[in-house]
Amino acid sequence: MRDWLSAQDLALLARAGMPATERGWRDYAEREGWFAQNDKVRARQGRGGGLEFHIDLLPPATLAAYVAKHVGAVDLKAECFSPLETSAANDAQLTLPAVESRDARLALLAAADRLARDGNMSRNLADRAFVALYHMAKIEVAPWVREACPKISTPTLWRWRRQKDVHGISRLGVDKGAARRGKGALESGEQGKVRAFLLAAIAKQPHLTSDHLKALCEDRFPSIKGVSLRSLQRLRAKIEREDKVLLTKATNPDAFKSKYRLTGSNSHPVSRLNELWQIDASPADVMCVDGRHSVYLCVDIFSRRLIVYVSKTPRAEAVALLIRRAILAWGVPERVHTDNGSDFTAKSTQRLFAALGIEVELSRPFQPQEKGHVERAVRTFQHDLAPLIAGFIGHNVADRKVIEERRAFSQRLGLDDAGAMKPQYAGAELQAICDEWALGRYANRPHSGLNGATPFQIAAAFDGVVRRIDDRRALDLLLAPIAGGDGTRIVTKKGVRIDHSYYLAPNVMPETRVFVRMDPEDMGRAWLFSEDGAEFLGEAICPELAGIDPKAAVMEARAQQKRLLEESAAELRADMRKIKPRDMVDVIVRQAAKDAGKLVEFPKREESYSTPGLEAAAEAAGVAPAPALPISHQSVDAKTEVAPVKKLPETPHQRFRRARELKARLANNERIDMEEMRWLAVYEQSHEYRGFADFESKFEKALR
Repeated sequence: MRDWLSAQDLALLARAGMPATERGWRDYAEREGWFAQNDKVRARQGRGGGLEFHIDLLPPATLAAYVAKHVGAVDLKAECFSPLETSAANDAQLTLPAVESRDARLALLAAADRLARDGNMSRNLADRAFVALYHMAKIEVAPWVREACPKISTPTLWRWRRQKDVHGISRLGVDKGAARRGKGALESGEQGKVRAFLLAAIAKQPHLTSDHLKALCEDRFPSIKGVSLRSLQRLRAKIEREDKVLLTKATNPDAFKSKYRLTGSNSHPVSRLNELWQIDASPADVMCVDGRHSVYLCVDIFSRRLIVYVSKTPRAEAVALLIRRAILAWGVPERVHTDNGSDFTAKSTQRLFAALGIEVELSRPFQPQEKGHVERAVRTFQHDLAPLIAGFIGHNVADRKVIEERRAFSQRLGLDDAGAMKPQYAGAELQAICDEWALGRYANRPHSGLNGATPFQIAAAFDGVVRRIDDRRALDLLLAPIAGGDGTRIVTKKGVRIDHSYYLAPNVMPETRVFVRMDPEDMGRAWLFSEDGAEFLGEAICPELAGIDPKAAVMEARAQQKRLLEESAAELRADMRKIKPRDMVDVIVRQAAKDAGKLVEFPKREESYSTPGLEAAAEAAGVAPAPALPISHQSVDAKTEVAPVKKLPETPHQRFRRARELKARLANNERIDMEEMRWLAVYEQSHEYRGFADFESKFEKALR
C-alpha cells in the first residue's frame, strides 16, 4: 500500500460523495487547502509529471475505503478475545461489566495493531484508518464488543495503549455503575428485605401499579418513606428483568413451560418409517359456512409427514377416519402417541387400535410437550395456512377483536373487506385445501429437524419395509359404526335388538354375546362378531328396515336355523361362510393432488400385514351376498359350465379412459403396480393421448 496518491489514483477509489475524476480531485484539494501543506504535497516522480498527495490528507471515509481495498477486511482472531496476560486474580477484582469492557478494548487494540502490521503503515495512520473502518461497520466484531465500545477515536486508542503498558490490562476494565450498584435505599434497606418483599408482591399480583407497591412497602418498612416513586419504578424494572424466569414460573406456568423449561430436540428417537405416529386435534382458526370445524393431524415422527382430517365436531369417528387416511397413504404404524382427550381414549378408538395391532402411548395429563412434534404441526397449520383462508377468525381473542374492528370500520365506510371473518368454504372444501397444503407446501418444505431435508425426501429415500393392508374393505369394516352403547348385544330367540328393532340372525345361536357393527349404507343390516371382535359370526337383517316381508323372513330364518342345528360343528362353520352379505360400498375419502415437483417416490419393499381383527373383518367383507328373504323357488345349477368370453382389444377411447383412471388413483395417493406406471408413462407421450387430452380441454373451456 502506497502513502502517496495522484489525482488519478484518488479518482479510481470511486467513493460515494467524493470526486470521481482527476479534475474533481484537484478542485477538491484546492478547496480544502491541501496545496498549503508543503510536506503533504509533492511533485510526482516519473513519466507524466503532476502532483501526489499524502494519504494523511484524505477524509476518514476515503482513507478507510483505500485501506480496505489494499489490505482487505479486518478479521479479529480468536486470540484477540483471550489475552495471554489475563489472570484469575485480575478477573476476581473486576465486575462482569468491567471484564467485558476490558476484553472488548483489548480486542480492538489487537485488531488495530494487526492492521498496522499487515498494511505496513505507521501506528498513527493505522489508527486513523481503523477508527474510520470501525465507524463504517467494516470491522467484523462480536455484538458484545460493539455494545461495550460503540464509538472510538484515535486519541482513545492511544490512551488505552498507555494504560495497558503502564498499569496493566486490568486498568482497561471500566464499570460505570459499580460505585452505586446495590447500594440504594430500596435494595439495601432492611438487609435486602424490601427487594424480596417487592419480588413476592409482583409474583402474587403482577397487575399492581408502582403506586400500589410503594404504599405496601412504606407500610411494611417505614424507613423507606422518603424514597421517590421513580426509584421504586427502577427497582421494579430491574426485578422484572433479572428475575424474569422466576416470575414467569410463578405467574404463568404455561408460558414458563413453553419458553424456559429445559427440553430436548430428540425426545422421540426413531429409526424407521411408521415406527411412531403422533395425533392431535384442535379447533381450526377458520370459520366455514356450515360452522367452525376441528382439524385432526397425524405426524410420522421419522419423516415428519403430515395428514389433516377436518371434522365438524371432536369425536371418536374422526380419529378412526384420520387413521384410515394415514394407513392407506403410509401403511400401518407400530405405535401411536395421543393425549388423554375423550375422542382418543374412547372405547371404540382403543378397540380399533387393538384390532389393527397398534400400540397406543398416552401422554401424562397436562403435559403437551410429550407430543411436541404434532403440537408444533398444529401451530404451523394455524399460522401458515389458516390466515390465507377466507373466514380466518384469528388465533386468540385479541386477534379476533382486531378483525372485528376492521370489518366494522369497513362497513362504516361502505367498503367490503373480504378478509374480515367472511366464511366462503364448506367443511368439504376446507378438507381439500388442507390436503393440498399438507401434500404440497408442508411435505416439500425443508425441515430443521430433518437437517434441511423435506418430509417427502425422507419418506421417498426410505428403503425399509412398509406394512400394507391388502384388503381395504376389511379396514373399512373395522371403521364401521358400532351399535349404540358399547356395541355388545346378546342374541335372543327374536334376534339382536338394536335401537328398538330386532335383527334376525339365524346363523348365531341364542344366548351368544356378540359385538355389533352397523352397515353405514343400509340401516337394515348389521355385522356380528365375537365379543372380542376377532371372529366374524355372520350378518343380521331387520325385515322392516330392509323392505322384506317379516313373516316370510321369520320362516326362512327358522329354516336356516334348523339346518344349522342339524349339522355338526365343522359343517356349521362351513355353512356360515356360505351365507355372504351384500357388497359394501367403499367409503371414499379423496385427497388433493400431490405437488411432488420433480421428485418421484419409488415403490418400497412391502409386506402383507394382518391381525385377527383384520382377518375377521376380511372374512365379513369377502362373504357373498345373502339370498333375498324369502328365497325364490328358482335356482341355478352350480355345475353349469359357462363359455369363456373372449377379451377384445382396447379401443383408443378405452385406453384414454384407463390412463385417466390411473392418474386419478395417483392423485388420490393410491398405489399402482410398476407395469401400469410404465404403461402410463409411455402412453402419455403418444399422439393419441395428447389428442384426446387436447380435445377434452377445449370441450371443458367451451362449457365454461
